[in-house]
Amino acid sequence: MERFSFLGVVNILLIKGNKILLTRRFNTGYHDGDYEVPSGHIDGKEPVTKAAAREAFEEIGVTIKKEDLTVVHVMHRFGEKNERVEFYLIAKEWQGEPAIKEADKCDDLKWFPISELPTNMIPKTKFAIEQYLAGKTFSEFDWK
Repeated sequence: MERFSFLGVVNILLIKGNKILLTRRFNTGYHDGDYEVPSGHIDGKEPVTKAAAREAFEEIGVTIKKEDLTVVHVMHRFGEKNERVEFYLIAKEWQGEPAIKEADKCDDLKWFPISELPTNMIPKTKFAIEQYLAGKTFSEFDWK
């Protein structure tokens, strides 16, 4: 019997003072023009913290040690074609200055006040940040 499986996703929250780093999607076919946190799929046989550190380096060029990452929220959501478990991790520290490293998928990178998120933001990401700010560690999203 084949077992059901989830798609795993990591989302990295870089917070500096009262600002959060967001990237704007471009040329991907999914929410292009909307902001989100640096994120990506877990590749398999890869711990969550390792995936988050890898995605942070690939997308924005910062180096994060796995011991500097803390899971602050988990979301179970229904994606476009599958169920996903999304991990939101805060990086306490990182090395390097964030920059766009995948210009074919991202056309802007900006620090926003965490209490004033942009209106053009991926809804699940905005919801997760709001849940984190409210002290909630788990949510379910987009179940119809």
